[in-house]
Amino acid sequence: MPNSQPTRPGPHSAVLPPARTRFLRRALACLAAALIAAPITMLSTASPAAAETNPTDASKFKGVNWARVGDNYVHGDVVPEGLDSSDSYDTVKAKANAILGGFQSTLGANTVRLPINTHSVPGTTWGDKYTGAIDAATAKGFKVILSYWEDDAAQSGRITNMAAFNSMWDAVIGKYGSNSLVYFEPMNEPHGYSATDWANLAAKWITDRPSVPKNRIIVSGPGSNDYVTTVCADSRLDGTYLSLHHYAFGKPAKTYSEWVTDFKSKVGTCGTRTILDEFGAPMDTGLNYNDATSTDNFVRYLRADTDTARSLGMGAVYWPALGGKRIDRPTYDWYSLFDLKGSGTNLALGVRNISGIDRLKYAWGSDPGSHTSILRNVGSNGCLDVPGASHDNVQAQVWAQCWGGENQQWTRTPSGQITVYGGTSTKCLDAYGAGTKDATEVGTYDCNGGANQKWMFYSDGTIRGVQSGLCLDRALDTSKAQLWSCWGGNNQKWQTS
Repeated sequence: MPNSQPTRPGPHSAVLPPARTRFLRRALACLAAALIAAPITMLSTASPAAAETNPTDASKFKGVNWARVGDNYVHGDVVPEGLDSSDSYDTVKAKANAILGGFQSTLGANTVRLPINTHSVPGTTWGDKYTGAIDAATAKGFKVILSYWEDDAAQSGRITNMAAFNSMWDAVIGKYGSNSLVYFEPMNEPHGYSATDWANLAAKWITDRPSVPKNRIIVSGPGSNDYVTTVCADSRLDGTYLSLHHYAFGKPAKTYSEWVTDFKSKVGTCGTRTILDEFGAPMDTGLNYNDATSTDNFVRYLRADTDTARSLGMGAVYWPALGGKRIDRPTYDWYSLFDLKGSGTNLALGVRNISGIDRLKYAWGSDPGSHTSILRNVGSNGCLDVPGASHDNVQAQVWAQCWGGENQQWTRTPSGQITVYGGTSTKCLDAYGAGTKDATEVGTYDCNGGANQKWMFYSDGTIRGVQSGLCLDRALDTSKAQLWSCWGGNNQKWQTS
């Protein structure tokens, strides 16, 4: 995310690269014959350099940014939310396993973008421990994008110490150059350079590191990754991926179609090479990002970005899943997808807005599915149930038989409510009396938008009241629904199938 709002350059028209020299037909025919005759085992031993000629498929990047609290610009250790600079390598890895597992279980993510700087790479005190997060990610099969945020006090969008910058990347590539799941983004938002100067710098970064396959390099667009048409047209950067950032803030409101046009102007014909590795919108205001008729600017923007990224075959990496700036909210970035709960290495992620999750999944080519389902209690295998299918305001229970009737069908809404019945009969799951103590009864009530009717689903299987922070709990003696302090019992864990 841009650290400031410099004047953004407009998009440039893509320029076709010069025509390539053609091979003689006779030589080409001989080469084809030789390849046909070659045994498959010989073809499978191609050198790493051969990978550079592989076509780029940006759509395989389905991920999120895991950022530092306060953004990744820091003159010192860059420590993503949930980690601590005092953590050991093993602790970092264990915490990362929990957080990355949450990204997988709630999103189906396969990519995480992590910040680095000269204080946070192999060979530095924090950097040696921070590799635990990278190692945890690759062990889970994640693609990891390592991106450099400048760490000078000025945050000027320029590299102020080229020797330190090169040493940083040499250390990173020395550690992860042979790991095909790790990708290198030389610099995030190089807004201190002209488009020409940035392309020259990126080209030199590549030529200085011939061992790195080009299809593991991600070149930022000029400015604040504002557009990719110029870097796409530069033949020196052929074979690399490109990265785009696209936000609604700092821009006038637009219609859905205008947002689509704006987005496409930044990409040109380079969609299949381009990863939208920063984009985001408010996730705590209850906006319904699934509403195609919405007149809200953020909804139009996010729908346009996710629709267009999917249609152009792009990758999509949301900003942020965790971390980010705490400006509009004192304790979290209001764009963040998740709330982080827990202590030590026992961490869980809570979804702020299910429709935001839906749009990200859609950008990745997935079907988000329905959010109306049973709520099965793990401890009893029974389902959350309105007794007697009553339409009165009654305490909910966990019924032994999950039969899928309308009184067992619960719907998650973008605003955080859990509703039952629907239509004019809709009721909300409510912490009675706005209670915030253990044993507060939970049941159906007329929907009123109160904080005691808002809930978050967490990656550890718990459902927690937004107002109380307590867990939705099945009372062990009565099977009634109540609030209780979260302690990890199976009577506090729920499944949607």
